[in-house]
Amino acid sequence: MHQEEEVLSQSSKVELAASTGDITLENEHFDERGDGLRGYFESAQWTADGTTLLTSSSSNLISAYIVPEDLLSPTATRPLNLAPQATIQLPEPSNVLAGAPYFQLAEPWSQQLLVSSRDHPIQLFYLTSSSPSPASSYPLTKARSETFLTATSLVWPNPGTHFIAGSRNQLARFDASRAGSEPAQRIKTIPSERHLSKGGGVGMRGAVSALAAQPPDAGNASLVAAGTWTRWVGLYDFAQGGAGACVATWSVRPSSPTSSEAMKINDVKDIGGDGVSQTLWSPCGRYLLVSERKSTGVLVYDVRVAGRLLGWLSGRDALGNQRILCDAFPTDGQRDSDSGFEVWSGTTGGAVRVWEGVGGREGAHEPAWGWAAARSTVGSTCVHRSGTVVATCSGSWEFPDDDGDGEDVESQSYSSTGSTDSDSDSDASSSGMSWMRRRNKESSLKIWSITNDREEAEP
Repeated sequence: MHQEEEVLSQSSKVELAASTGDITLENEHFDERGDGLRGYFESAQWTADGTTLLTSSSSNLISAYIVPEDLLSPTATRPLNLAPQATIQLPEPSNVLAGAPYFQLAEPWSQQLLVSSRDHPIQLFYLTSSSPSPASSYPLTKARSETFLTATSLVWPNPGTHFIAGSRNQLARFDASRAGSEPAQRIKTIPSERHLSKGGGVGMRGAVSALAAQPPDAGNASLVAAGTWTRWVGLYDFAQGGAGACVATWSVRPSSPTSSEAMKINDVKDIGGDGVSQTLWSPCGRYLLVSERKSTGVLVYDVRVAGRLLGWLSGRDALGNQRILCDAFPTDGQRDSDSGFEVWSGTTGGAVRVWEGVGGREGAHEPAWGWAAARSTVGSTCVHRSGTVVATCSGSWEFPDDDGDGEDVESQSYSSTGSTDSDSDSDASSSGMSWMRRRNKESSLKIWSITNDREEAEP
């Protein structure tokens, strides 16, 4: 881990308030494979009321962690222990998870979440249900067949009457009250899939990998930002309907004239990128953040001029294919603050970085401060709406070193090779398969308390 990641700015104080501990070592339930690899946290998000954390793991397990009542108590012994109050074991992998925007811990009926698995309809679960079966489902199928389309992204905006799913070359809007029904509205991201050039260069082609709803304005109107693995971004207005729903589309490739305008192309190319993994709106709704896998920065766009690249957040290392989700928080708690807004994000190296005053400058934007949060990739960093705590989840896996150091790793899940020269077949098989062995890195869910020095100085 880099030394600069361990340095904490003097303007803030970070303290570990609660943690699950390393689940790869403590929880036998996560050992579901025969190759020594245990499940790890992939994502985490706060519920709408801020009382619960929803997590998804690589072992297809959805968990709900209720925040301890004495989390910020000065007399509490920290870190407090986090244990799941509810779990849902999915039969198939799911890459998307969306909690109800009306979630209330005191109202069991509101504790709903949506997931999507391959060759299945979108499914709604209740956290309070004792049944492992979904409460309802929403089919997303091809127009001319009954083949299920996999929802590769989901967003469930306020007030919760509808949700939007993204799949290959299309967006679908569902009425949440009409379980078992097809989408109420479909929007193609390209004119035709039957065309030889798949849209003829119009629109954005590919699986919609990220969705985000713009904070609503005074008239409750908002845009939906969609990103694809083919490195395109589009803005859609579902209130218009039909072909008019597409407001704008542009490529995030640095060679595109719209994304490199007023920028040095070589500087933008240095960020890298291999597909949009997250789209995120600023609290004021004027700026759009676009994160990519295999990149070292987050792109910042001014949506008042569609496709205009304002700058990028440098120093955010997302070097693999694993999703690293960031969060935006208004400066001083003001949605329309002139001081910009904050962006919090994890990195592949296990650090959390914080950028301040985002939206107020062009070009490269260095992080203001950060801290070492884990010993593996920090997949999600989500700030509580109060601004006093932030949750992180970490987890990843790695291959053993070429020198054979990995033979004794995770010995409780598989034994070492133990081959000898007299058994040449076994030795050849062992050497040929050693590179395929994966081992866990640390995986945990943590809640950190954030305190400003100026707040401590107040009586």
